[in-house]
Amino acid sequence: MLKVLIVDDEAVVRRGIVLGVDWASMGCVVVGEASNGEEGIAAAEQYSPNLIITDVRMPKMDGIAMMQELRRRGSRAHVIMLTAYSDFDYARSALQFGADDYLLKPFHDGELEETIARIRSRAQAAAPAAPAAPVLPEGQGPEKSKYVREALTYLSEHYNDPDISVSSVARSLGVSDGHLSHVFKKETSYTLSAYLTNYRMHKATELLRDCRVKVYEVAESVGYRDITYFSSAFKKSVGMSPSEYQKRCQ
Repeated sequence: MLKVLIVDDEAVVRRGIVLGVDWASMGCVVVGEASNGEEGIAAAEQYSPNLIITDVRMPKMDGIAMMQELRRRGSRAHVIMLTAYSDFDYARSALQFGADDYLLKPFHDGELEETIARIRSRAQAAAPAAPAAPVLPEGQGPEKSKYVREALTYLSEHYNDPDISVSSVARSLGVSDGHLSHVFKKETSYTLSAYLTNYRMHKATELLRDCRVKVYEVAESVGYRDITYFSSAFKKSVGMSPSEYQKRCQ
């Protein structure tokens, strides 16, 4: 769900945008409003929006100054500038400072929706794909042995345990390490350790899509005490570091 912040000094304009768009059908939700750039910065810090729709001319701080300050603070939110015709050239210059698009006020029915759709499409095309969760070979799912089914359940429930190992899984099932390793690889095409790593990386990508979560918190949440080792495993699996992935998902 794309989180949207609306910044405009005219309350009637803000209300018109909030009520005039079917946000849910576009996969969006309005998380906040602000009446000037200073309030917009505070709201962006509070709500971490993915998209900011802002007027250009506002009291205290205009839309371009607000966007520049948010960029300085590390915000990667998409920005749509709203402007009157007299400010057209000024608004267009905002593209040089990181705005994604601009609209002339008053805009026509469907224009804002089309602009948002374009931005969503570009963002989705640029976003890295999460690594696929390990999948069992076709045709073997229903015929998995008791030990493999129980091992998969155990891994999904204890993947965040940094001390989990083949031995601990085998011990919980009452079977030898060697036997479990053999049947697991035979029925899933993965070693148990490789399956666990892929499962952890899949969970990590889900957590990293929240820009408020720290990388070390993600590492701990998926069973890694050593953030350096986690980062190395993540990059090997996904093709980029956790911080790079998180930035591209914002």
